[in-house]
Amino acid sequence: MVIIFEKAFWFIKKGYMLQLSYKFDFFLRLFFMLFNILTYYFIAKLIGDGAAKYLEPYGGDYFSFVLIGMAFSGYLMISLRSFSESVRDEQMMGTLEAMLVTPTSTSSIIALSSLWNFIFASFRVLMYLIIGIMLGVDMSRANVGGAILILILTIICFSSIGILSASFIMVFKRGDPINMLLMSSSELFGGVLFPIEVFPSWLQNISHILPITYSVNGMRHALLQGYSVSELAPELLTLALFSIILLPVSLFVFERAVLRVKAEGGLVQY
Repeated sequence: MVIIFEKAFWFIKKGYMLQLSYKFDFFLRLFFMLFNILTYYFIAKLIGDGAAKYLEPYGGDYFSFVLIGMAFSGYLMISLRSFSESVRDEQMMGTLEAMLVTPTSTSSIIALSSLWNFIFASFRVLMYLIIGIMLGVDMSRANVGGAILILILTIICFSSIGILSASFIMVFKRGDPINMLLMSSSELFGGVLFPIEVFPSWLQNISHILPITYSVNGMRHALLQGYSVSELAPELLTLALFSIILLPVSLFVFERAVLRVKAEGGLVQY
């Protein structure tokens, strides 16, 4: 256990030092985050009560609705990008093979390699929530414990998808269909920017097979409406089911990808 914590520390330190070397990028991201928040704040002012019938299950306020959606959908984007980018970078630098022959298990390596990205994503989520509260979002009834449960299952579920994405990148180098498909469909069908209830019923079926739908809805219910754990059960159970299925499948696929690339001698790319 101590060894795992030591390795986690060095992976986090590596990510932190890399982030420090791109200070301008850090402040640029914060600026565009604030820009996005303000954009939807004024859109919410424009909409007013026009969408109240669709927003009623989520508290009735569009700005609060979209703020939670934007904040927590970032975990999906991080999951889809960080694992695959980490694998690709290590391949390009010729260090992937050295990492995979260490005593550390493959699952630990892929988890630790993206640890800093999730820490930074959590910092961005915190900034979203703080700015939202400053702009009038009411979280006084928030069920923090329920939100943490949703968050844990969200990270497990999204990370599993990210590991599948990294497996494609490791083997095929380019053209990852998981990344392209989910990145393009999640914001549209996942209820990030608007309630899925605006869709016709046949399109809502697409939303119901996307984990992000249950993640952002659960977060809205927990943070904006203070739902208890029992009231959050539909989202918690669905995310748990996704996690139970996706995590072992993704680790199995990744290990098979490693074996295939080792056999083909493709761990190093120039």
